[in-house]
Amino acid sequence: MALPAQPDATSAWRTITAELREIVGHSAFDIWLSGLQLESWDGRVMALAAPEATAAWVVGRYGAALERCARRHLGPDVRVVLNGAGQTAEATPAADTEPLFNPRYRFEQFIIGEGNRLAHAAALAVAELPGQAYNPLFLYAPPGLGKTHLLHAIGNYVTAFGGGAVVRYTTAESFTNHFISALGSRSLEAFKHAYRDADVLLIDDIQFLASKAKTEEEFFHTFNALYENGRQLVLTCDRLPRALVSIEQRLRERFEAGLVADIKPPDFATRAAILRKRAALDQVKLTDPSVLELIAERVTDNVRALEGALIRVVAFHSLTQRPIDLPLATEVLDAMYPSRLQRAPSIDDVQAAVADHFGLTTAELTSASRVSRLAWPRQVAIHLARDLTGASLPTIGKAFGGRNHTTVLHACKRVSERMKNDQQAVDVITELSQMVSRTRDDRDY
Repeated sequence: MALPAQPDATSAWRTITAELREIVGHSAFDIWLSGLQLESWDGRVMALAAPEATAAWVVGRYGAALERCARRHLGPDVRVVLNGAGQTAEATPAADTEPLFNPRYRFEQFIIGEGNRLAHAAALAVAELPGQAYNPLFLYAPPGLGKTHLLHAIGNYVTAFGGGAVVRYTTAESFTNHFISALGSRSLEAFKHAYRDADVLLIDDIQFLASKAKTEEEFFHTFNALYENGRQLVLTCDRLPRALVSIEQRLRERFEAGLVADIKPPDFATRAAILRKRAALDQVKLTDPSVLELIAERVTDNVRALEGALIRVVAFHSLTQRPIDLPLATEVLDAMYPSRLQRAPSIDDVQAAVADHFGLTTAELTSASRVSRLAWPRQVAIHLARDLTGASLPTIGKAFGGRNHTTVLHACKRVSERMKNDQQAVDVITELSQMVSRTRDDRDY
């Protein structure tokens, strides 16, 4: 199979790099692979230009993954060659049998903690008994906490031990694009078979089905066809089914019909264990093992950020030849994750963040005025103050112009009711919660 001349070669390279980003992780891709450029393609050999400083590392670490992706999209005989610093290196040949799922994302590589124990146990049960344990299984969590890892772990497990069961993985966005393409090419029946013939269907980021009426309709029928035939569905999302207010009620009800399991951010012990596992897998040679504890202490957002911080430390070591010790790690982390004293957000933090978001002043937010442009921002601020600060109702009311606790309760109720039917309201509350945390951290530092 030969790739046509430019510009189609460029399009294929974009597809390959998008897949690479998912396989190696966003942070690793940004550091090591984002600088690669398509140099030439003759139908058999893909030549890539690599930065001088990283060419050798890329070949050693990611050459096999590069060639696997290229062969998946361009044919089984493709070779990948990297040109950098006047030298040429060939990627390690890929095996004849290429994994359909990320081989790093297996159950044995998943670190179990209090925040993900239920989700892990449910995913393993589904992998062992597809269609019999929990169907559908709905995993929800903010980005970077391991949802995709568990989907690939299920895929890897069923592929290895499922007796030939057909497993299909896709994202909601890819499902949509595939559906639109099938409509345009009049190949809808082939599209239906591709998904409805699967024994296990894994769908990532189901929230992106929102507001796509025709795709929702098709997915509804796909869901029913699989479910009624005892086939397993596993869905991931960044929010609970009931918060997907832009998705039809009948789909939300089906999402909730099985097991809904959340994944919470990892605690310190889990973060440290994740880093130890990652360092062992990547054969990272640590001069001082306490480097991992320092990273676990500084980086609390999610697993992706945690592993990204380790990759940055290793990258700095590789480029400077300095040992991986506490001085090196501290220097790298101080730029992105400065040391800080932790404290709960204050009402002032909330007011400042909400006022900034809505283009108001805190004086307007706390004033006695009841004009419509202030009502919703003020209700949001009161809701967040109650949710994030731990302050009492009278204290919150006093901070908002001397309002009584009944007014505070009314504002919180109005926000909660609006979030049930307004996806934009859900997004605003989520964004502002994160904004308050960032504001708190910056002030602490």
